[in-house]
Amino acid sequence: MTTTERKRSRFRFWGRWLGMGLAAPFFVAALWGLAGLAGALIPAPVAVQTGEATVEIGLIATPIHYDLLLPLTPDLRARFGFAAQAGVAVDSPEAGWLLVGWGAREFYTAGGGYGDLPLRAVAKGIAGDASVLRLEAWGRFALRDAPEVTRLRLTPTGYAALLARISAELGAPELVKAPGLTQADAFFAGRSGFSALRTCNVWMGEALRAAGVPLGRWTPTPQALRLSLWVWG
Repeated sequence: MTTTERKRSRFRFWGRWLGMGLAAPFFVAALWGLAGLAGALIPAPVAVQTGEATVEIGLIATPIHYDLLLPLTPDLRARFGFAAQAGVAVDSPEAGWLLVGWGAREFYTAGGGYGDLPLRAVAKGIAGDASVLRLEAWGRFALRDAPEVTRLRLTPTGYAALLARISAELGAPELVKAPGLTQADAFFAGRSGFSALRTCNVWMGEALRAAGVPLGRWTPTPQALRLSLWVWG
C-alpha cells in the first residue's frame, strides 16, 4: 500500500467514526421517542376515583409539552392567591382559567424561541435539573369553543387529588421568576426533579393518573401523551 493509499484509508476510517459520532445523538433521540410511544401503550395503575365526572379541565399542547387549564372557581382563587403578588391575575373577575405547567427550571424559564435556548439549559434538562411550575391566569371562555384544547372530565374526588398533587409539588410557594414567558405569568419552585426520564409530559401523566385518568406507564413526549390519551381514554 502506498503512502497516498494509507492516508486515504485513515481518512475514510476517521470519517466513518466522525459520521457515527455526529449521528449518535439523533439515533438516541429517535430511540427515546420510540420508547416513549411504547411506554404510552403499557397500562399503568390508576387511582380509583368514585363519583360522577362533573369537573371539566383542559389540556393545551405546546410543541414540547402539555399544560393544564383549571377552572378559576372561588376555591381555586383562594388556593392560588399567593400568585397574585407575583402578577398572576388569579383574583381578576376577567379571569376564568388558571394555566399550570411544569418543567425543568433552567430550560423552562429561559424564555425566547426554542432555537435561542442555551445548550447548557438543554443539557441540564436531559441530565437532571430542578423543576418549576408556571402559573398564568387566562380569560373566560368555554373549552368547547377552543379546538386546540383537549377536554377532560374528572370526578370531584379526582379533581381534588389533582389539586393536592399540584399543591404538594409547590410546597411553601417559592417565587423563581416573574414575569416569566409573558407579562402575566410567574414561575414557582417545584419539589421534584426533571430529567430525560421524567419530563414534563411524564409529570403530567402522573398527575392525571392520580386524578383517575387512565394513561400509559411512561409518556415522555407530547406525542406519547397524546397517544396514551387516545388509547386509554
